Order: sequence, then C-alpha cells, then structure tokens
Amino acid sequence: MSYLDRSANSRGALNFVRHAMSTPLLTREREQELALRWRDLKDEAALHELVNAYARLVAATAAKYRNYGLPMADLMQEGSVGLMQAAARFEPEREVRFSTYASWWIRSAMQDYVLRNWSIVRTGSTSSQKSLFFNLRRLRARIEGRTGKPLDDRGRERIAAELKVATRDVESMESRLTGADRSLDAPVGEDGDETWVHFLADQRPSPEDNAMEHLDGDERARWIREALAELPAREAKIIRERLLEDDARTLESLGRELGVSKERVRQLEARALTKLRRSLESLWRADGNALPDA
Repeated sequence: MSYLDRSANSRGALNFVRHAMSTPLLTREREQELALRWRDLKDEAALHELVNAYARLVAATAAKYRNYGLPMADLMQEGSVGLMQAAARFEPEREVRFSTYASWWIRSAMQDYVLRNWSIVRTGSTSSQKSLFFNLRRLRARIEGRTGKPLDDRGRERIAAELKVATRDVESMESRLTGADRSLDAPVGEDGDETWVHFLADQRPSPEDNAMEHLDGDERARWIREALAELPAREAKIIRERLLEDDARTLESLGRELGVSKERVRQLEARALTKLRRSLESLWRADGNALPDA
C-alpha cells in the first residue's frame, strides 16, 4: 500500500469514528420499534437509523484489534458487515438489547478478517484455535510480565489449561505469532546474491531421471511386444484386450467373439500370462539384468 493509500485509509477511518461518535444512542423502546419496522416492513430508513446509532460499536471494537497490523478502515468495514448481519438476524421478541447482540456479530466479523489476513499461512478456524490466537498475547503478558521473553514450559501449560487446548497447540501458535511472513524473493545474507527461493527443494524428477524413465519405459514396451509375438494369436488378443487397453473387454464379450465360454477365456488368459511371464524373464536376463522378485 502506498503512502497516499495509507493516508486515504486513515482519513476514512477517522471520518467514520467522528460520524459514529456524533450519532445519538437509542432508547430500548426506539430500538425495538426500528428493529420491528425493518424486519416486518423492510423499512430502510429504520435500518439506517438503527445501524448508524451503533456504528460506535464498530469503531470501539476495531480499536481492540488495531495491534494486528491491519488497516483500521478495513477492520471497520468488516465490522460494519457484521453490524448489518446483526440487524438482519435480530429478533426483538427476545428482550435483548440490539447493542449486545450486534457486539457479538461485529467482533466475530473482525476476528474472521484478522485470521484471514494476518498471515499467508492459515492460522486456524476452530473455536479453540481462534480463542488461542486472540488470547495468547494477553495471557503471555500476564504470565511473563511483558518481558517479551518466550514462554517456558510452565507458562505454556498454564495457558493451555486456561484455554482448554493442548500444550503443543500453544507452542505452535506462539511460534506463528512471534514469526513473520517472509518473501521468497528476499535476499539472504549481507551480499544479497541469493534469495530464499534458491533454497527450496525441487520435488520434480531431474532431467536425468526423466530420461532414464523414458528409456526404461521404451525398453519395457519392447519386451512386451516381443513376448506377445511369441503367443498364439487368440491368447495374444485376450491379453491385449483384457490388460493393455484403456477400455478393457469383459470375459463374456470376448467369449462371444471367440465362440467360447467366458470360463474358457479365463483359462486361456491364465495360460497366456504364464507364458508371457516366462518370455519376459528370458528377455530380462538376455539384457543382462537380474531376475526381479515375483
């Protein structure tokens, strides 16, 4: 994001906060009236008055998540989406203040946004992982006294017990929060001649492996052609159409074509496979190879 973009982002967030704080709050009765008008009559004016009155909740919640390195304006935008969802789902008959109900939706929307954008590595999506992500810093500061030191085993165990998660989950989340995403194009060392991408292992076969695989495949195909040529025509046909074609023939269809029962086709196939194996073993030895395991 450029300097101008950041400046525009900051101005938008500031204007949102000013507008939110200048809008008067609603009484319970007015709140209920507006909620009913929106739900039952789809009165958009009622909806606007309802959500504008509680936009300050969006601003206040966004301030709590500003330390995750994300733009305040984006946090407020996500919180506003949560506020609209609250207005769409609010049930006035439950005798709950809209502000209480909306706070949950606003916080949930912002937490989901933080989890999606805080790192390119997915941090977690279960309720326990979310709780660990958003409470680890607070609990670590309380245990370590804001020294900035890594947690020891005892500290991790205390946090795990309080949040009801495994100790290994605390350790894993701590390493994610203390680390940072690194560009693969970032230089390594002072000279900067190489980047991190140069140290990634290539899992693809090497050109030599590809060439050997190609040669081996050609050799195996030659052996099969020569072994099939030694079979009687009927047995060779059965092997080809039963085992070497993409759309394999059934015993029954081959039996009809050859004028024999499918059981006879099965017997011919078994006999042909025995012959084929002997021929392949002979060709394998003739090329100077040791006999492979069966």
